[in-house]
Amino acid sequence: MIDVVHQINSVARRVGTRELPAGHARTVVITRSYTTSVDDLWDACTNPERIPRWFLPISGDLRLGGRYQLEGQAGGTVERCDPPRSFAATWEFGGDVTWIELRLTAVSSTLTQLELEHIAHVDDARWAEFGPGAVGVGWDMGMIGLTLYFEGSGERVDPSAVAAWVASEEGKQFIRDSSEGWCEASIAAGTPADDARAAAARTTAAYTGT
Repeated sequence: MIDVVHQINSVARRVGTRELPAGHARTVVITRSYTTSVDDLWDACTNPERIPRWFLPISGDLRLGGRYQLEGQAGGTVERCDPPRSFAATWEFGGDVTWIELRLTAVSSTLTQLELEHIAHVDDARWAEFGPGAVGVGWDMGMIGLTLYFEGSGERVDPSAVAAWVASEEGKQFIRDSSEGWCEASIAAGTPADDARAAAARTTAAYTGT
């Protein structure tokens, strides 16, 4: 279904911090390039008719100040929109409010870099338990849908096929590799190696059910 090694290696992962009006926040940043124009990638990521083709059904008002809801997932409010370069929105799920920022950069007329930053206030104990992989692995899995969408000539990705693949041994290997990638990003950001690896092991177990 997907080349695990290629997909893992095509993604750059970064861990950092930001100061928000509400206080200190942690960030995970995932970056990947797609063979399409910046306008097309922007449309794929913001058009409610195209988002379900690679991610999840979405409802609401996708404009500045509008609220959105992803089926079975997060909802939130669009806080900033600068087409076709960036948007920012709250990411509200399970009683928590975090933020996402999407940034697109045209590398050429046919290649665009996507950078997604997820920003959250996370206490030290919770961060130590799972580290950046708690959300990072999820975004790695989300990028699978976008990759399949663009590499499949714009055809709608079958959610049931993706779910079956994630549950397969190949899918679990992808999760393990993704978790390891976020572990290395955490170490690069200054987390002691033993702590980062312990958190990654718990994240891998949570995602694979082992």
